[in-house]
Amino acid sequence: MKTPLTGILPVAPTPFNADGTLDVPGMRNVIDCLIDQGVDAICILANYSEQMVLSDEERALMTRVSLEHCAGRVPVIVTISHFSTDIVVKRAIEAQALGASMVMMMPPYHGVGMVPAPDTIFEHFAAASDAISIPIMIQDAPLSGVTLPVPLLVKMAQEIENVSYFKIETPFAADKLAALIAAGGDHIVGPFDGEEAVTLLADLDAGCTGTMTSGMFPEMIRPIVTEYLAGNHDAALAQWKLCMPLINHENRQCGLRACKTVYAAGGVIGSDYVRHPLKPMSQRTKDRLLQLAGDLDLIALRWGK
Repeated sequence: MKTPLTGILPVAPTPFNADGTLDVPGMRNVIDCLIDQGVDAICILANYSEQMVLSDEERALMTRVSLEHCAGRVPVIVTISHFSTDIVVKRAIEAQALGASMVMMMPPYHGVGMVPAPDTIFEHFAAASDAISIPIMIQDAPLSGVTLPVPLLVKMAQEIENVSYFKIETPFAADKLAALIAAGGDHIVGPFDGEEAVTLLADLDAGCTGTMTSGMFPEMIRPIVTEYLAGNHDAALAQWKLCMPLINHENRQCGLRACKTVYAAGGVIGSDYVRHPLKPMSQRTKDRLLQLAGDLDLIALRWGK
């Protein structure tokens, strides 16, 4: 990438057929639908892609399908998180070879009793960086249970060549983003937030330059970022207020199931199936989701009709 990524880099859902098998044509539709929504990049195989229920063979297939079908229309970020450093390095090499523009990694974790020491976390990211020449985004999320203090993040940005993007979705993310940007300076190329943009305005105030949400409605969330970065803060606030009911419902009630439900309702994919041990949403939650999505006339709700 010649210029830093900004804007919205949504996570693509991994579609399954109603019997739980991979929906490969649906994956291609997902990529097309996201591009039609004007995204700045697409992230695949993240937690909101249900990466934790995919086999290695399924990961490899969906990586290849997504990158080949996207065909350079927008940058693709491939999530390569794993506890094993050797596996992370292998995934990083494969992602770059297939055309990924960036990889995203969480710190190594496997339950609260197996959290590596800070120097081991540093080595984990350094090993991935040494194997590739594309940027690495560090995902700092409560899901891992691993604390990544600002001094460690800054050290990685300063000393690991390809570490330059950060997705901060911890509690009080705005304060952490502000501290990271202040301490890291030019080494912090891409400070991003996450969590479906529920804290996006505060995070933009803190200096973030983009967001990684789900893929449900990036066409409505992207203007919040672009207006803010253009100095139109009142317009950004107005757009955030417009989106906030749906953002909140997704973040607090639906989780990763929301995007799949909206995409299925709009004919992007054939089923909103999630693999066990995840469970479908209640009809009550789904009804409210589709009402809020319909009120905003989302592209995904009419994309396949």
